[in-house]
Amino acid sequence: MKKYVGLMLTLVFVLLLTACGGNNAGSSSTKENVTVKLGIFKNVTHAAGYIALEKEFLQKQLGENVKIEVQAFDNGSDFSTAIATGQIDLGYVGPGPSTNQYLKSSNFRVISGADNGGAVLVAGKDSGVATVKDLVGKTIAIPTKGSTNEISLRLLLEQEGVKVTTDNTGAQIVARAPSDTLVALRQNEVHATLIPEPWGTQIEQEGIGKVIVPWDQIPPNNGDYPLVILVASDKFIKEHRDLAKGAVKANLEAIEFIGANPDEAYELINKRLSELSGKGLDIALIKAALSHMRLTSDVNQGALEEMAKVSIAAGYIKDVTEESLDLSKFLDLSLLEEVKSGK
Repeated sequence: MKKYVGLMLTLVFVLLLTACGGNNAGSSSTKENVTVKLGIFKNVTHAAGYIALEKEFLQKQLGENVKIEVQAFDNGSDFSTAIATGQIDLGYVGPGPSTNQYLKSSNFRVISGADNGGAVLVAGKDSGVATVKDLVGKTIAIPTKGSTNEISLRLLLEQEGVKVTTDNTGAQIVARAPSDTLVALRQNEVHATLIPEPWGTQIEQEGIGKVIVPWDQIPPNNGDYPLVILVASDKFIKEHRDLAKGAVKANLEAIEFIGANPDEAYELINKRLSELSGKGLDIALIKAALSHMRLTSDVNQGALEEMAKVSIAAGYIKDVTEESLDLSKFLDLSLLEEVKSGK
């Protein structure tokens, strides 16, 4: 009888230990050996991702058994292709190219916001451009075709009654990498650019041009539109929902950290930027850039839909009409809601 009771007590102890063990409350870590592939841009607008990595918020949330592989991208088209084809699991990207890709593949989702706004319209010093209306007959550079920046530019031109054309009757849009845009502005090969920070501030500080539309007047919503979002593949969410939730938590922690510790954040952002691009920035530039954006986990579906309609009109999204556009399934903010409610 004593032996039986002893055995039962041992069994109860083991069951209690199992129930109390494993993941700590509030943690999304896993005991599995998993490799998570994260995509991110070489740009200060991806600051939340940089801090999540540098402060190890992401590693702590995912767990010590998870290996994080970071892949740097130069543009949203390459990123979106990578996540749609399983080359990466999740990461930070702009809504323009990611929405275009989603409507083709429908196999990844928006799980959180990261940054609203952060782009400016800059005119070259010798361009003769002082207002948006002056862009008739001029050439404007954007980082890549179909980018979120191009969508904002098209909305801005439309608001001011300036047509997008391939001749001098309207404004012409060309794609230039930001570093090439600086050279093109100096040589007056392009007359203006709608460009993410810190490039706009850098252009102004170097005397190459002047910001004529600040970040908080760029459409849609006067700068309060998603410029960087956190997305994850359907496969990753299905197989590792706990890890996807951990990434959302880490993103929120990073946003809060930047707000509470700006000076430390500037240094850490510069460190990660140097690692990804091989070149850092003046801290003053990073500080100025972050003051021209709003870091937030919020995602405005209406703004995403407005931008998608611009892509449809521009021919970047095929086989979808403005009337048939439906992005309700593109957003899966259930993980974000769980994190915010403490679940």
